[in-house]
Amino acid sequence: MAANNRRMSGKKGAQVGSGGQRRRGLEGKGPTPPAEMRKGHVKQRAAAAKSRRAQGRTQARRGGRSASEMVVGRNPVVEALRGGVPASTLYVQQFIDSDERVREALQLAAERGGINLMEAPRPELDRMTNGLNHQGLVLQVPPYEYAHPEDLLDAAADDGEDALIVALDGVTDPRNLGAVVRSVSAFGGHGVVVPERRAAGMTAGAWKTSAGTAARTPVARATNLTRALEQYKKAGVTVVGLAADGEVEVGELEALAGPVVIVVGSEGKGLSRLVGETCDFRVRIPMPGGAESLNAGVAAGVVLYEAARRRS
Repeated sequence: MAANNRRMSGKKGAQVGSGGQRRRGLEGKGPTPPAEMRKGHVKQRAAAAKSRRAQGRTQARRGGRSASEMVVGRNPVVEALRGGVPASTLYVQQFIDSDERVREALQLAAERGGINLMEAPRPELDRMTNGLNHQGLVLQVPPYEYAHPEDLLDAAADDGEDALIVALDGVTDPRNLGAVVRSVSAFGGHGVVVPERRAAGMTAGAWKTSAGTAARTPVARATNLTRALEQYKKAGVTVVGLAADGEVEVGELEALAGPVVIVVGSEGKGLSRLVGETCDFRVRIPMPGGAESLNAGVAAGVVLYEAARRRS
């Protein structure tokens, strides 16, 4: 009877036929995982954020890509093809009225090779160009593959040379970028660095102005230009900024004979404050003719010439 009373009481305890579930429950779930692995823990969130940042740096290290671009109209398409602008597809309107420009575009595309020729109805070209006056010719330019700023140092080391790099601060005209690329190539430089935001990119216009030199002179894109310049300084590279009120004339700067990055600002605003403060030297180009400033392409060419002269 006593045993029956215990089974019928309301007290909790081991029940007949529990199959050892209570015993296994007492065994526990093993050691407590570290804070970085516990979901919702502040250290776990911090570790996840660190991993995302590292992944972002890896992607940037491999180089970013710009968006693809459409060159529209008969004259722009022919000029782009003449200038060696890389292209993936030439779209030609069905039943187009052929003239010299259309025939030249087709000939240039065929001679270069690697460019797909596609015939498309006018409504399709209107849709692709958002209604622009394409005149029956549309050239698709593939995304540009940017280098990483560190790649330019690697290129100099591979050549056994001191780095000679140009960085552009606030230059928004693609033609100026193309002109700088051309000057860097002419004077034996190792590449150009541009900011990711509020700056010119390697568009068809930049390619054309570079006169084909963009094919062998890399352009790197920096998420933060000031930080990229600081990294260059840690690597032993002198940062030289061009400024109308610079303390040193370009012809007097001995540092141009060694590893250097030349920073060129926009023609109107010059160097931004943080970039200017990061520079080791601020140099000026003497202009006895009285001009107030030079555009980025010309200014970079002057300093690159002086650097090349000292190195020779």
